[in-house]
Amino acid sequence: MTPTYSTAAAADSGGLQAGTPAFRRANLALATGGFTCFALLYGTQPVLPQLTHEFGISPASASFSVAAGTLSMALLLIPLSLIADRYGRERLMRLGLLGAALFACASAFMPDFHLLVLCRALLGACIAGVPAAAMAYLGEEIAPNARGRAMGLYIAANALGGMSGRFLSALVTGWWDWRHGLGALGLLGLLAAFAFWRLLPPAQHFKPRSLEPRLLLADVGRIYADPGLPWLFVTAFLIMGSFVGIYNYLGFRLSLPPYGLGPAAIGAIFLLYAVGSASSALAGHLADRIGRSRIVLLMSLTMAAGIGLTLAAALPLIILGLAVFTFGYFAVHAVASGWVGRRAGPRRGLVSALYLSSYYLGGSVIGSATGWPWIHGGWPGVVATLLACVAVVLGIAVSLRHLGDG
Repeated sequence: MTPTYSTAAAADSGGLQAGTPAFRRANLALATGGFTCFALLYGTQPVLPQLTHEFGISPASASFSVAAGTLSMALLLIPLSLIADRYGRERLMRLGLLGAALFACASAFMPDFHLLVLCRALLGACIAGVPAAAMAYLGEEIAPNARGRAMGLYIAANALGGMSGRFLSALVTGWWDWRHGLGALGLLGLLAAFAFWRLLPPAQHFKPRSLEPRLLLADVGRIYADPGLPWLFVTAFLIMGSFVGIYNYLGFRLSLPPYGLGPAAIGAIFLLYAVGSASSALAGHLADRIGRSRIVLLMSLTMAAGIGLTLAAALPLIILGLAVFTFGYFAVHAVASGWVGRRAGPRRGLVSALYLSSYYLGGSVIGSATGWPWIHGGWPGVVATLLACVAVVLGIAVSLRHLGDG
């Protein structure tokens, strides 16, 4: 049975006000959903060597257990956002989170690698329903003066989930085996789905949108005619590409002399995601106070400084640079996400999906393309490429200052 809430304050103010019980429940529910999605999505990444051994496959083949989920998620974000725009956000998020948890549990019992990949793809498809609707829900249901902090908390939970899922899976696998590791994540997902179902306040500001192609195309035209939204999509593309690029190829650098770090030590670098959780929440709160464009500008400079620091030869300075970069990256993502929700208008679900599609596409394209400067220019080539991406983000932040916070 779904709990009921007093919505008079929300109706009068245009959204849930900070400090109210419904606001806290909404934030806790969305944070739980975001945490769980990314904990489940990347659960097989730390157990790839075990999958390689058990199924007699190559490491490249084993990586499909990760890619299957992220690819199906990226492909379904826009279609599911349209469904959320037409039929509502709550049901899609609840069913998506529950389905992801069930497929996470099932993946622990798959006797064949192809079935495991299929299971992970279906898990990613279910997960897509949560971000496809969550950003739109926050944009509709949270009062304008509190959206920044709500989005910051949601992004922080995403970061913490991505880190925690990898850690829990690896930890349990070390005690028993990879099946127990994935099973533990599945049980966590089921508990989170139950909590999400109970906590999420019912939507009060949702208005169904038509799926008629003519109206849909007109909405897409209006979205790309907006003076800010297309540039925020580009920002998402560039920052995620930079993030994936630096984490992908720094591992190669640190595995070579004079560092010679092993897989466990390189894997521990993902603990820096905790820095991102802190910066997301902080940046979202500051954006409501001093303005979004200023925060994007400041945190883009922070990203650039972090990238530059990784040119140092000393390992502590390299790790510090990565931490500084990660702090700036998650802050920019949190603020840009909240800004998108503020400018989205009636097609919030579609706008959020376009943002997230750009985000994951940037990770795929730039994250992979960064291999070319790594091969031909070494780490300085990677740094130059990533700094070029961040420089464009800086330019966008400057150009969007005329929009104010609208």
